[in-house]
Amino acid sequence: MIHNTKTGMKSYEIDMCNGPLFGKLLLFTLPLMISGILQLLFNAADMIVVGRWVGSDALAAVGSNGPLINLLVNVFLGLSVGTNVMIARFYGSGQKRELSEMVHTSLLTAFICGVFLIFLGFFVAPAALKAMGSPDEVLPQSVLYLRIYFFSMPAMMLYNFGSAILRAVGDTRRPLYYLTVAGVINIILNLTLVVGFSMGVAGVALATTVSQIVSAGLVLNCLMNTKEDYRLDIKSLRIVKSKLFAMARIGIPAGLQGAVFSVSNILIQSSINSFGATAMAANSAASNLEGFVYTSMNTLQQTSVSFVSQNYGARQYKRIGLISLQCVGMVTVIGLVMGNGMYLAGSLLLRLYSKEDAVITMGLQRIAYVCCFYFLCGVMDTLVGCIRGIGYSVLPMLVSLSGACLFRIIWIYTVFQEHRSLDTLYISYPISWVLTVMVHLACFLFLYARLRKKA
Repeated sequence: MIHNTKTGMKSYEIDMCNGPLFGKLLLFTLPLMISGILQLLFNAADMIVVGRWVGSDALAAVGSNGPLINLLVNVFLGLSVGTNVMIARFYGSGQKRELSEMVHTSLLTAFICGVFLIFLGFFVAPAALKAMGSPDEVLPQSVLYLRIYFFSMPAMMLYNFGSAILRAVGDTRRPLYYLTVAGVINIILNLTLVVGFSMGVAGVALATTVSQIVSAGLVLNCLMNTKEDYRLDIKSLRIVKSKLFAMARIGIPAGLQGAVFSVSNILIQSSINSFGATAMAANSAASNLEGFVYTSMNTLQQTSVSFVSQNYGARQYKRIGLISLQCVGMVTVIGLVMGNGMYLAGSLLLRLYSKEDAVITMGLQRIAYVCCFYFLCGVMDTLVGCIRGIGYSVLPMLVSLSGACLFRIIWIYTVFQEHRSLDTLYISYPISWVLTVMVHLACFLFLYARLRKKA
């Protein structure tokens, strides 16, 4: 039985397994894209506030923490990918009991992981930042920001896992509404705490923590009040081993991939740190702008995971090829248009973050190498989403780690050592994307051919 054909389907849900695809892909993707862009706008507000009202050192302290935060968080957030895949599969096949057990196992796991991350971030932050070579003038503010920020981890995990559940059943609109409310609160608190009370990076971190709590509360309230099969009942929270293992089988490779990507980014960040605080601030601002392109493209990875997983669960194998083709086409257009547009408007946009000419020049240097070729990264991630949607998670992890992460690490210790410049660092990104896309495409075509043969 295909669950999505039931009568009385809520307007928030999308029937992924029947009818024309392109319109439904757009309907699913656009709220995700808007959510991601809004989240980055709120993050950009953090950096703009500290950059303009506190100074370049504070901007460097907030922005340069990104790779370290991703390293500590990505393994656990990867489990939400497993949640998305398994919820979509159970929902598509109409397995109500398995669906409910997956919901409760996922959310309890999310909370436990979030609590663990509080302690991990609090005690690891100073040593990790020193190991990254953070300059002395930046280090105290970086440590303070991280220690406050990590108190939001339980809320962050619950929001991400809760949103993964909603995405799996085709609902991307309500997470957008909740994120909008939380983001507005974040901006108001930023201005109040940083500009009004001169709290600096501590104010930014505190504002982020409060907004994360708000977004988590809203998504949990949604799940508790729905009448659908994915309803959350606090009394039913427990970890079912079989569901935990199923979620982990997909999610842990995804998380490890994200974590190892963060290791390569930390090595690049450490190399950038060696050029001083100005280069750190420029890289932070440029990376934040690039995030708008990446987040917009990454929505197609999330779309492909949900659509492919539901159709796999419903045994609609022929639709999987069409879903993959359309998602790759959409992400290519988005990456080319937004990436090159970001480069053309880069100078103007970077001035939102800093008034210093040196920061603008170095920021444009990164954007030129990364944004113009960013569509390749989008294609890479979308192919990964398609492969995970049909149940393979270790394979794309190994390909991505070898083609992107390992390549960049080798590049840093070989080519960069011979030619120490920011240009040498940044050009490693597009080269690694070309290599990885080719292998991912070959893997998907092989696995899809096996799936069609099996059908």
